[in-house]
Amino acid sequence: MIKHKRAVGGALALAVAAGVVVVGDNVPRRDARATASAGDDARLRELLRRLTTVDGGPGALIEMRNRRGNSTVLTDGVADVESREPVRGDSRFRIGSMTKTFVATVMLQLVGEGRIVLDAPVERYLPGVVRGNGNDGRKITVRQLLQHTSGLPDVLAYLDLREIFENPLAHHDPRDLLDLALAHPPTFKPGKGWRYSSTGYLLAGMIIERVTGRTYGDEIRRRIIKPLHLRQTYVPGESPVIPGPNPRGYVRPGEGAPLMDITAINPSVAGAGGEMISSGTDVNRFMGALVRGRLLRPAQLRQMMKTRPTGNADGRAYGLGLESRPLPCGGLYWGHTGDVLGFETAAGATVRGGQATVMVNLGPRGTDAQSADMKAAVETALCAGRS
Repeated sequence: MIKHKRAVGGALALAVAAGVVVVGDNVPRRDARATASAGDDARLRELLRRLTTVDGGPGALIEMRNRRGNSTVLTDGVADVESREPVRGDSRFRIGSMTKTFVATVMLQLVGEGRIVLDAPVERYLPGVVRGNGNDGRKITVRQLLQHTSGLPDVLAYLDLREIFENPLAHHDPRDLLDLALAHPPTFKPGKGWRYSSTGYLLAGMIIERVTGRTYGDEIRRRIIKPLHLRQTYVPGESPVIPGPNPRGYVRPGEGAPLMDITAINPSVAGAGGEMISSGTDVNRFMGALVRGRLLRPAQLRQMMKTRPTGNADGRAYGLGLESRPLPCGGLYWGHTGDVLGFETAAGATVRGGQATVMVNLGPRGTDAQSADMKAAVETALCAGRS
């Protein structure tokens, strides 16, 4: 989540089941079958190498699965700039704003159960919470929170990264984060524009808790993580630990400054907008299940996939916690990106069954070139996965 430089993008990776190929620096090949053609494989290796050399990331990983169910993991670079340990194919990492897709899925499940109404005002569920400086929960709907059309100021614009760098383990209460955002006027009237705002997802997390009596993290675990057997996915709350094998997460605190290790951070600074941890395997499994209708009823999945343009020249459009992009080989793919302290991620999935997820352990001040190469890697993998 911190700091999400652009809208969202990509998504995915389905499980590394039988037929996985793992290839990277000092990572052994575990199977002779490969998902991509030789040309696609060479292109993906080139993109990973760019991410860890030209673009400046310490390490990179992509996990992909084609529609026949064959999976491949490719890695490049290092997980730790001091030990020079290579990136592992089974790495866990912070997924930042991909958390929003999990939150939106729970919200839409509650819509399907008749417990939340998409076009009801936020005031119905959180009376008096959204008030001040022209921000009015009586005029903003639940749908607008999830689609970034509320006009609410983005809390990410007002966080002081220097304070976070100095005290990464500090607790951040969601109400304090909300107050920080609402101290500023809206960017437009509700429904009259599109602008990415993590503030809406802080409110979505609060609505889930108000409606269910359980935290949004508990509902994600109960409704998504357990049913899909996502054994490498966590809603960490206050814990600064990334369970299991993981690359170190780095930031560049200033122009030309050396990398700073910020792996251990209190994720409450991101909250429902970006605190989760996962892996390529689990992200792919989740995204594949979502776009193929395993998590939502048809009516709610249609609502999630009902997009509006974001104003980006590349054709991106945003639904409810899910973004579509055109594929270079034709058609659309669905996904999200994540940009959180220490990591940048992108994932994508097609309805026909391909998935791909890419991670670089440097964020949120990665370059535009890093983001572009991550997007290209997801799209190359998804187009290759059609074969």
